[in-house]
Amino acid sequence: MHTYQHNIKSCFFLPFLKFFIFFRFFTIPTTMENMDLESKSVNTNFALPVDSEHKATEFRIYSVSAPHMRSFHLSWISFFSCFVSTFAAPPLLPIIRDNLDLTSTDIGNAGIAAVSGAVFARIAMGTACDLFGPRLASSALILITVPAVFLTSITNSALSFLLVRFFTGFSLATFVSTQFWMSSMFSANVVGTANGIAGGWGNLGGGATQLIMPLVFSLIHKIGANQFTAWRIAFFIPALFQALTAYAVFFLGQDMPDGDYAKLHKSGEKHKDNMLDVLYHAVTNYRGWILALTYGYCFGVELTVDNIIAQYFFDRFNVNLHTAGMIAASFGLANLFSRPGGGMLSDIVAKRFGMRGRIWVLWVVQTLGGLLCVLLGKVESLSGSIAVMLVFSVFCQAACGLTFGVVPFVSRRSLGIISGMTGGGGNVGAVLTQVIFFRGSKYSTETGITYMGIMIICCTIPILFIYFPQWGGMFYGPSSKGLTEEDYYMKEWNLKEKENGFHHASMKFAGNSRSERGKKVESAPTPIDGTPNI
Repeated sequence: MHTYQHNIKSCFFLPFLKFFIFFRFFTIPTTMENMDLESKSVNTNFALPVDSEHKATEFRIYSVSAPHMRSFHLSWISFFSCFVSTFAAPPLLPIIRDNLDLTSTDIGNAGIAAVSGAVFARIAMGTACDLFGPRLASSALILITVPAVFLTSITNSALSFLLVRFFTGFSLATFVSTQFWMSSMFSANVVGTANGIAGGWGNLGGGATQLIMPLVFSLIHKIGANQFTAWRIAFFIPALFQALTAYAVFFLGQDMPDGDYAKLHKSGEKHKDNMLDVLYHAVTNYRGWILALTYGYCFGVELTVDNIIAQYFFDRFNVNLHTAGMIAASFGLANLFSRPGGGMLSDIVAKRFGMRGRIWVLWVVQTLGGLLCVLLGKVESLSGSIAVMLVFSVFCQAACGLTFGVVPFVSRRSLGIISGMTGGGGNVGAVLTQVIFFRGSKYSTETGITYMGIMIICCTIPILFIYFPQWGGMFYGPSSKGLTEEDYYMKEWNLKEKENGFHHASMKFAGNSRSERGKKVESAPTPIDGTPNI
């Protein structure tokens, strides 16, 4: 046991060592420049240089300037709070299990409930973002789910515990508003970086809560509360934190660079879209469905591991509760640099190879993550399991960042729903994985982890079929018909809508997305007059 403890302490600090090694690289590309976008930048009163849509063409992580960087910090902090609340229970499960007399099936069902609630909530959130804006949609959902976190402290049965985890899990749909918000604030050359860091630092809450909750529990227990009372009081901390972030997003946030949706709709600067049209263009775009499937086996796997990993090390290697929490935290804390690294890698590769590079690197990283997951289930030593888990966490989370380097380009008109479909796919993957491999006693946890790795590899294969006619795919270049970015994005608007000028934002986005042609890949020609051939 003493050897185990020594190995745990040394392995636990590996993510932080990797972070400092990575930090030098991390600070260099926060200002990624693209010549095509620079030529389109306009002089405004914004603190950051912007493109023709007033989206920032630079990403300055230490800035809090409005609206771009303030929106970034509000989005990741609010999403972080939702992750803390949703996964506050797993690190305390050994105590909660004894207090509520939970069986392994009860625990598995509650874990499934925590991630299943957000499946449809994420799709609904995407629609809400498209129609009402990310600020209102995000703050409303965060505030609505706060009572469920508070009510966790008075649960007294397996059913009530399942219900509070189910309703708390709805808050994870704020991931969609986070990615939508970043895609609305940052231009094509840095959108992968912005999405990756916002999503990664938000997901960091899944690791942080593995440390926070045992610590809060221990402090309350030492003050004098018995352990069955202490865990209940501990849930007031994530609930209060989540409520504060909801108010911060509502009062300090801004939907778009030029203002909130309500203001832009009233002034006529933004077209108030029809929900059915937005939905139609999302569900008929096969690329969104493929990304939803593959995201189910990077982010979905991450959610699954957040639910099972602390109890896995506690039961299999006989470590104490605090140590199991530290090990589990190291998986989630890798989001500090791994998911942001995936987003930045997507942008870096795109500068040279365009969209084809983004797709290739996504497939490679996620497939390697699957192989590492298979290996994790086969390792039998504590130190070996921790080491493999840490490397696996980097690839798994980087794949999440890489996915949302592609998502913003699937659709301009239906960006919110495409983001919601992809995010919802992550939760569906988590639900299916937990139902198949980690519910009941059909498989041991280590066998379930191995099978989960095989599913990652298999469900990543459809990435090979993603193809953009203006940019190409993994194995084929752009269409020989000479289709342009304008051709692709204008298909989402009918003739009458174009006559009314509703398509102007998509036209600007098409122009700004020409950077996805890359420097080494032949792409469609640019129309001389900027008018698409429809």
